[in-house]
Amino acid sequence: MHPVLIQIGPITIYSFGAMVALAFLTAYWISVAEFRRRGLPKPKDLASSLLFWAFIGGLAGAKLFHLLEHPEEFLADPLGAVFSPAGLTFHGGFIVAAIAFILVLRRRRIPIRRVADAIAPALILAYGIGRIGCHLAGDGDYGIPTDVPWAVTYPKGTVPTLARLNPELRRKYEELFPGRPVPDDIPVHPTPIYEFLASVAIFAFLWQLRRKIHPEGRLFALYLTLAGIERFLVEFIRLNPTYWGLSQAQWVSLVAIGVGVFLWFQRQRSNTSAPRAGSA
Repeated sequence: MHPVLIQIGPITIYSFGAMVALAFLTAYWISVAEFRRRGLPKPKDLASSLLFWAFIGGLAGAKLFHLLEHPEEFLADPLGAVFSPAGLTFHGGFIVAAIAFILVLRRRRIPIRRVADAIAPALILAYGIGRIGCHLAGDGDYGIPTDVPWAVTYPKGTVPTLARLNPELRRKYEELFPGRPVPDDIPVHPTPIYEFLASVAIFAFLWQLRRKIHPEGRLFALYLTLAGIERFLVEFIRLNPTYWGLSQAQWVSLVAIGVGVFLWFQRQRSNTSAPRAGSA
């Protein structure tokens, strides 16, 4: 793949960073349009503020959850592990960013459910764009070894698929294909591409429903449920440590699905219990 997108003298633009920037810009444009449509105050200012705190909180949370999942990195080099640009976990970033969102919105006294519905399509599309960055960087978010026709390799990735440099991937290949000689460059599932395609499909679905689903909060509930299902399923073909049979991301996904389903039916009851116009 291409971890470095452009290099001009001392200036280096990394593909992952470029795609994350594109993801944030895309989320900003969509959010501003939806904030304006939903009658929220100062759409551009609100979107800028939320994205700023999402970036700060998301970066901190992503690093924290990655180190919790890989404590050996922190124990080996605490400062290097904390300040390294590598090793970021999306669900950790999402949780901390969500807390930052809520605090900002409560301080401004802006309806949280309305904002949540407005940003739901933007969140899933931004996530998919970010996964393209993972694909270009070859940062270890790829899947387990496979022999499907569309398998890919990441020999120049930040976490390469070369057998001599990736003993964990080599062990997984020997486990899945016993008796086969291990190739120098091990083909794997391109899970970032799978997630990108799934994210685009979920985005299109939410975008079509954004004017039809009521009351406020249910579109975000649907986003949580679908995004959780997508991540839960893809983890089965990724090389991550497991806890009680599931990866950390799968446990977080189950929580997201549960919260999404709860909010969906909770908001449904809220809608049916609200008095209708003209009723006694």
